[in-house]
Amino acid sequence: MISAGPAGLAPAAVTPRAAADAYQRTESGETSFGAALQQAVGDAVAQGHAAEQQAQAAITGTGNITEVVTALARAELTLQSATAIRDRVVQAYQQIMRMPI
Repeated sequence: MISAGPAGLAPAAVTPRAAADAYQRTESGETSFGAALQQAVGDAVAQGHAAEQQAQAAITGTGNITEVVTALARAELTLQSATAIRDRVVQAYQQIMRMPI
């Protein structure tokens, strides 16, 4: 889960403490894996929409090119992260399926 930083412009850095807190909430049952996954996908889609809005603003002449490039870079990073996570989940599943019973 990537949250917005100050003024909702930049993603906040994921610190080890924030990751530990998120893990603890998951273990205590406060957040299910499905809910966390759903929120992460929702955040990824929101990043894509933000990039599209910035690009449209630039095309109409009301946007700043720096903001467009930043939004597109965030969207690309989010997509790369989602792809890497998907690949790791598939790899873990394949390893589990290869285990002898």
